[in-house]
Amino acid sequence: MQLDWTALGQVAAVSLGVTVAVVVVFTFGVLGLGRLEDARASGTGTSAPGLAQAGLCFVAGAAVVAYGIWLIVPQFH
Repeated sequence: MQLDWTALGQVAAVSLGVTVAVVVVFTFGVLGLGRLEDARASGTGTSAPGLAQAGLCFVAGAAVVAYGIWLIVPQFH
């Protein structure tokens, strides 16, 4: 049995990179929610940028997860 170590390394590197990217995007979404809460608590300024940041980040994270599920499930192709 032969293992293609190069392909295995590429899969591991891409998996690690995508995992880190999804965690960072989710973190920015939580940061946006924090800004939203801070704006509401202080009563000054607008909370729209925080809400937009959170929404965009959570939609991007959901899109990456949906794409991963689409790749894994053969009935979707």
